[in-house]
This record gives sequence, C-alpha cells and structure tokens, in this order.
Amino acid sequence: MKRPFDPPEGKTIFTHTTVETETLMSASRTYPGTSVFLSMFLLLISTDAGRGQAADQAGAAPLVVARLQYGGGGDWYNDRSILPNLMRQVEQRTGIETAEQEVIVKLTEAELFQYPFLFMTGHGNVKFDQEEAERLRLYLTSGGFLYIDDDYGMDEAVRRELKKVFPDRELIELPFDHPIYHLLYDFSSGPPKIHEHDNKLPQGFGLFHQGRLVLFYTYETNISDGWADPEVHQDPQEVREQAFRMGINILLYAMLF
Repeated sequence: MKRPFDPPEGKTIFTHTTVETETLMSASRTYPGTSVFLSMFLLLISTDAGRGQAADQAGAAPLVVARLQYGGGGDWYNDRSILPNLMRQVEQRTGIETAEQEVIVKLTEAELFQYPFLFMTGHGNVKFDQEEAERLRLYLTSGGFLYIDDDYGMDEAVRRELKKVFPDRELIELPFDHPIYHLLYDFSSGPPKIHEHDNKLPQGFGLFHQGRLVLFYTYETNISDGWADPEVHQDPQEVREQAFRMGINILLYAMLF
C-alpha cells in the first residue's frame, strides 16, 4: 500500500510496497491456479500477521478514499452514499479497515497528498485551472491514483482537461487481461455495464507514468451508480454486485501497485 509523507524537495510523495521474490513464490504455492496478483492478495489477508502487516503499511489508520471537488459546473457531489457503501464492502470482504465517511478534497488543498486514492464522478462539465492541473500531475506522478467514473456527459470535458495535466499523453483503453480486471474478481470482458447511457459498450481507459497506471477512467458503464443505496437507482442485486466487485478490484489495484 502507498503511504503519504512530507517529502524533501524533488522526492516522491508516496512510497510503495516492495514485493519480494520469496513472497511471490510463497503466494503461488499457497494459492495454485490463481494469478500472481490474486495470490499475493489472498496471502496478505489470510492470516492475522498478514492483516497486521497491511495495517502497519497503512500507518495503522483506516483506509480513506477522497472524493475530488472540481470546478466547471459538474455535480462532483452526486450520489453521496456511493463511497461509504463501497468502503463497507471492502472491509467486509477483505478485512481491511476502512473509514466510514468519505473525505472531500480540492486539488489546491494541502490535504490532497494525504490521500493515495482519489475518486471523481458527476455529470457535465469539468474544469481545471493551471494550478489545479499542475497539482494533479504532481499528485499522480508522485504515487497518487485517480479513478474517474463518467456518470453521464463528462467524457468530452474529462478528455479536454486531462490534456492540461498530461499534454503529451493519451488515454489508452486497457486490454481485458490487465490485472485491474482480475485482481480479486474476474471480468474477462472488461468493465461491467451497470447503467445504459447511449447503447455503447463499456470501456476502461488508463493514463500511465513511467509504466505505472496512475489514472483509470470508466466510460459508458457508470460503475459507481451501482454502489448507491438500493432505493436510489433500484438496480437489481446482481447488477450492484458486479459494481461492487469492480470497485473493489480498482481500489485494491491502486493499493498494490
């Protein structure tokens, strides 16, 4: 898991777990037939010692996901039940202690670098000014992770604003064999279709920095709507289950890589 600290100038802001060869071999022996990534995760949470190690790496504090408050007029705040519901599922299914409430943060706030995982959603327009774009780039290139879920109508604005953050890079559709689709739950066809928007296939895109996936963007799927309280969208339980499974995969990927 990544852990924030106050870095000297020019140093990275988050550190990452180092996976040693011996540990990989132990995981593969313990859970034969699973992917290396899933084996590692199962080994980590299967014992009290493993859970203690995860807590130590997290600084003995509950796992927190921060919601990004952005400008431009889009409803960054929509569906306020989604993150608390997801975090409860994470804790119930993995044993990782999570915070009960979401945290809201702006790109210009110093607290941004306390949260290795940012979540962003909404409808319509998004706008980053120059300072915000520079801060987001620093956050992502220093070890942070951003998950964007297009609730509907964000695509044009998201792509435009990400060009301010990484002018020389393009969003790349992730192949279906990428670990984010197989870490704990298997999605052999990529992201699940949670809500129908424009009768298009769901897609998952990524931005990479030095080989690391720093941003994951889902389009025409609306995974986060499936985390909302049941009465909000009245989704069938099997649809909500797919949304929670994909959400857990995304969060665990960001923690482990």
